[in-house]
Amino acid sequence: MPKIITDDQGRLALPDEFVQRRRLAPNLEYWLDEREGELILRPRLPDARKLYIEPTTICNLHCRTCIRNVWGDPEAEMSMDTFRRVVDSLESLPNLTRVIFTGFGEPLSHPEILEMIEAMRKRDLTVSVGSNGLLLKPEMARELVKLGVDRLVVSVDGVRPETYAGVRGAMLSDVLSNIRGLNEAKHELGSLFPALGIEFVVLKSNVAELAELTGLASRLNAARVLVSNVLPYTEDMRKEILYGYEPRPPFKAGGWPVKADTWVMLGTLDLPRMHWGAERRCRFVQDKSLVVGWDGGVAPCYALSHNYRYFAIDGRKKHVSRYLLGNVNQQSLSEIWMAEDYVRFRGEVRAFHFPSCPNCDLRESCDLRERNEGCWGLNPSCADCLWAQDIVRCP
Repeated sequence: MPKIITDDQGRLALPDEFVQRRRLAPNLEYWLDEREGELILRPRLPDARKLYIEPTTICNLHCRTCIRNVWGDPEAEMSMDTFRRVVDSLESLPNLTRVIFTGFGEPLSHPEILEMIEAMRKRDLTVSVGSNGLLLKPEMARELVKLGVDRLVVSVDGVRPETYAGVRGAMLSDVLSNIRGLNEAKHELGSLFPALGIEFVVLKSNVAELAELTGLASRLNAARVLVSNVLPYTEDMRKEILYGYEPRPPFKAGGWPVKADTWVMLGTLDLPRMHWGAERRCRFVQDKSLVVGWDGGVAPCYALSHNYRYFAIDGRKKHVSRYLLGNVNQQSLSEIWMAEDYVRFRGEVRAFHFPSCPNCDLRESCDLRERNEGCWGLNPSCADCLWAQDIVRCP
């Protein structure tokens, strides 16, 4: 952020961009912050664009890759009172365009999920839904089409039935049948939506199926395939990771083990990075997103939306504490979004004013890495966030 400087007589002199902004929006307010002796103006703007809603933490599956194996949070559903408080806050966020119903539970298991989607569509907001696909029965599929859901992202972590069952403990044929049913409903109702996305968590045990994944996605008329690395919550998953500090076989040249003749969906297969070292960038903050949990708690991103533990990139076990900046049952979304702590957090993340723990020579002896804190900068710290490296990804 620009410095605040003084003129020859010691008066505050704002940079031209702030003077111009003040002329265009005379009622605009700022939070005054300080970093390393420099004063920073942080504008209070209701400019959130994407809203992630976690309707439930309950799921009909028990996947090996899931955070629910290690977290300390309850299994519960968002009450309709809490949801209505979210809806009542929307008018104060004029830039909001997309609502994503997702989370670490199965959104389609919430008994009022269609009512929730309808409430957002009545406000002309674009709606996406993340699902494991097992509850996408014909009636549900038709309702999603009728409501005008823009995008449905289905998790498919194996192309072969035995691989999928090994990760998710369910039958791949049921998911594929439901997706085909969705496509039939779209055809019957004359709609191109919801567009289908497929999310694939890549592991040592399923990476060989990437070549088959593109073909499957093409047959299902998927518009996009998002591939993510696994965040290893358990020792079992730690043994499955493919990424590391440095490129490793078969990714030495930065490539993937997928033959060129299998790229049948040019431009739709979205692959993650496989090693540490990129410029750190938070997509949640850059996209001006916020997350509302099942209980109304507002977190700045997925990574800080629950209490859990996982193995960091160096193999050390790390405990993450849920970081809430407010609750919709006490404040409106715009009040939370424009509060001093939240505005400051977003500013620090945009600048990524955090240490780079994986590059630190003292990392082996630093116990701060065992929790989401850093030796300097704002806490909770995003110092070794794998989302910011584009190694772990979300829709």
